[in-house]
Amino acid sequence: MSNGAPATRARIGLIIPTSNRLSEEQFNRCAPEGVHIHTTRLRMTGPNRIQPRDLPREVTYAAGLLADAKCDVIVFHCTGSSMEAGFEGEQRIVEEMASATGRRATSTASALVEALHAVEARRLALISPYASNEHEVTFLRAAGFEVVRDRAAALPGSDAFVTTPSSFWVDATEHEADPLVDAYLLSCTNIRSIEVIADLEQRLGRPVITSNQATLWYCLRVCGLMDVIPGLGRLFTLTHPAAVPA
Repeated sequence: MSNGAPATRARIGLIIPTSNRLSEEQFNRCAPEGVHIHTTRLRMTGPNRIQPRDLPREVTYAAGLLADAKCDVIVFHCTGSSMEAGFEGEQRIVEEMASATGRRATSTASALVEALHAVEARRLALISPYASNEHEVTFLRAAGFEVVRDRAAALPGSDAFVTTPSSFWVDATEHEADPLVDAYLLSCTNIRSIEVIADLEQRLGRPVITSNQATLWYCLRVCGLMDVIPGLGRLFTLTHPAAVPA
């Protein structure tokens, strides 16, 4: 006899920085019924930054913890760290995660690439809270995109990332409005950008892609779930079949 609980449709595993306080909140709020979010944490950013050469070992270990929870897809979920590894380095990390766990694996960087392809964007405006977007611009160019506008807000650490209101990201993105831009990319898993996607798309007339939105979309689509989630923009109207290592 059913106890009334919704059936499990998918389990998403996130490897997040220890300082991240928004990914779990945003994923749990936005995930459709029956999609469960599991997380494990790594000290990988700020004063605990892991060098790119050491990331595969640490991330693969963390992925194993989420594989124990029977996650259907496991994400190395830090935009800055996954892009700092470089395009080829990031691909190696994802492949090692999949090989070590036998589960689908991806990263925030890969999810963003898939999302940008899905909305047919090539020329981007990049907005972030970081001191510099150097690593992100290098990664995106290697992935085949052109960064037309580049705005790093230089917020002073994770406390500021979390407490800066969503209105800040509306203003910062509108400041980079450019008719040459195909899409606006708000980079970082630990900022309040997911709440303003629909508003920004209406104002700018272009797709708006954020780290947590793109990753949730990517994970749902590779799990065969085609839910359209209100407020998460044009991306969620698309059923583009994302491909990740099985």
